[in-house]
Amino acid sequence: MLYLAIFVTQEIYSIKLPGNPKLGEGKPENQNHAIIFTRGDAIQTIDMNQDNYLEEAMKMRNLLEEFRNVYGNHGIRNPTILGVREHVFTGSVSSLASFMSNQETSFVTLGQRVLAYLKVRMHYGHPDVFDRIFHITRGGISKASRVINISEDIFAGFNSTLRQGNITHHEYIQVGKGRDVGLNQIALFEGKVAGGNGEQVLSRDVYRLGQLFDFFRMLTFFFTTVGYYVCTMMTVLTVYIFLYGRVYLALSGLDFSISRQARFLGNTALDAALNAQFLVQIGVFTAVPMIMGFILELGLLKAVFSFITMQLQFCSVFFTFSLGTRTHYFGRTILHGGAKYRATGRGFVVRHIKFAENYRLYSRSHFVKALEVALLLIIYIAYGYTKGGSSSFILLTISSWILVFSWLFAPYIFNPSGFEWQKTVEDFDDWTNWLLYKGGVGVKGDNSWESWWEEEQAHIKTLRGRILETILSLRFLIFQYGIVYKLNITEHNTSLAVYGFSWIVLLVMVLLFKLFTATPKKSTALPTFVRFLQGLLAIGIIAGIALLIALTRFTIADLFASALAFIATGMGAVIFVPIVFFSWFPFVSTFQSRILFNQAFSRGLEISLILAGNKANQQT
Repeated sequence: MLYLAIFVTQEIYSIKLPGNPKLGEGKPENQNHAIIFTRGDAIQTIDMNQDNYLEEAMKMRNLLEEFRNVYGNHGIRNPTILGVREHVFTGSVSSLASFMSNQETSFVTLGQRVLAYLKVRMHYGHPDVFDRIFHITRGGISKASRVINISEDIFAGFNSTLRQGNITHHEYIQVGKGRDVGLNQIALFEGKVAGGNGEQVLSRDVYRLGQLFDFFRMLTFFFTTVGYYVCTMMTVLTVYIFLYGRVYLALSGLDFSISRQARFLGNTALDAALNAQFLVQIGVFTAVPMIMGFILELGLLKAVFSFITMQLQFCSVFFTFSLGTRTHYFGRTILHGGAKYRATGRGFVVRHIKFAENYRLYSRSHFVKALEVALLLIIYIAYGYTKGGSSSFILLTISSWILVFSWLFAPYIFNPSGFEWQKTVEDFDDWTNWLLYKGGVGVKGDNSWESWWEEEQAHIKTLRGRILETILSLRFLIFQYGIVYKLNITEHNTSLAVYGFSWIVLLVMVLLFKLFTATPKKSTALPTFVRFLQGLLAIGIIAGIALLIALTRFTIADLFASALAFIATGMGAVIFVPIVFFSWFPFVSTFQSRILFNQAFSRGLEISLILAGNKANQQT
């Protein structure tokens, strides 16, 4: 006899638990959860963007034999993590993909080989093979606390080393890997890694490793983890300290008097120090390990040709730009914390990025800082003293000018169809719509400048953070204070009343700007009275400037000097004007596509432009 039993589940009572159900970071939580469903003595971690080759899988038995350490090649302790090299197969897509591929290849071969030899190699990501029994009894293969473990992979290496594990590296097996191929993807990834290193500075794991390592191993460990980002940030800060020091000397007049006194006393050392060439431009030097990898893998001659090819593809611009990315996100995490996972997609994305999207992503991290450096350089050229004149100073600070150029225009140099006229017109319309669209509740930063600005300030959550940001922003008053007393109209008057009057002039200019940009709400009949008043204001301003020039010592140079304070306000226009200029010449877009992208992609861009042109003609 067959009995059929039916069980019905009925909810009697439920409780809503407080807080976010996602307790830790997603990826490490999944790894630690999945490890309990595995079997065997070893476990290999593979990312979604990786692909194991059949011929490499044949060597897996040999790799697993390394755990036995029969011949004692790995020291007195058996290995707990077997590191293997990676083969990046996306390097032929574009110049950016090639840079990332070469940089990654040098790190996973030459770099990790040296780190393993010095016993400071950690777990930097997949496809390492873990001793499953060792790690499942010591907390798993990841740490998953929110924010502090945003770079979850390296904490597996920290944990293994702290518990007397042994991490090795083997190059007779490799796993395929796809890296980011677009600049925005690369910037997001580097921002995530830099923010993760900022959180590592605060972690107990790094503190304990620093306490337990011997002196030399501690120094090696420092520079191969958080120390690299500390030194990178110090390099950029050195640029600011140098330039602010030179501007102070220029605005105070001390540079001329010190130089004259040095020549009068015959102090050539002081004179040489004042006119020393500023060579702190290490954005290019980050490519040195990659060049050494070329020499070892390809030979000297091919390495030289590869280096020259990379320079023609603006490799120096890319690495200098990456220097700013790491500095910004690492420094912001140190000041305010709050590092977060930045999804890059890791997809095969080579597409035209709109101007407004690049502006949103790089405004705070690169554009503002580059314009500040440019302002410092311009002020010193205008008011400073250099032996040999302004041209000599430009040559002395050429590395800083390269930094400014790279940070301002790299997103558009490496942007597909970045100088194509049709795309430039569309980008301008999209950018102006984004600027003029009002923010509000539910409006995202991608649609409104006002909402984007609020999102950019969201990381400043504490009173300490607000105070620090305010103190850092006070440095911009140096421009106003110094330039005001250099104007010809002041007649060398050093009274504080002159500085106070400059604030009144500044407020009047802000009010005039608000009057010019104020427009009545859209209606069927736009009042002509507002436009009439704006026209009268424009005529009055021109007449006032003419009277100042005629009746006082105010000059055209003073007018340009006063405009320096508003360059940051018109930052987008400063960047967009050169793009428009080069977009007028069709050969610039073709040259960019041929140099920066592979032949198949360049041909696809040309075909797409032809088709888009035909559609536009049909619509008209």
